Amino acid sequence: AAADLDVAAGTIRKGTVAAFLANARIWSDRASTETARERAAADIVEALPALRASRLFDVLTIIDPALRAWIDAQPLTCSLDEVQR
Repeated sequence: AAADLDVAAGTIRKGTVAAFLANARIWSDRASTETARERAAADIVEALPALRASRLFDVLTIIDPALRAWIDAQPLTCSLDEVQR
């Protein structure tokens, strides 16, 4: 099996989705430290262009309403300085 997925926006590593899932769990876990949540948020934002290009959110729905709203609030392209908190 290929380790990459080619889409119009470029190549996406398969591990990007697994990393997103791990970071989403950290972001949503009330027991996570603020530092862990901030690190997870930064990693999610970094992966969002690839995740959106892969159309992941067209086939999977984020069930955590807070996480879904936070991701929806992120610009389509942004730097870490522009992350919506």
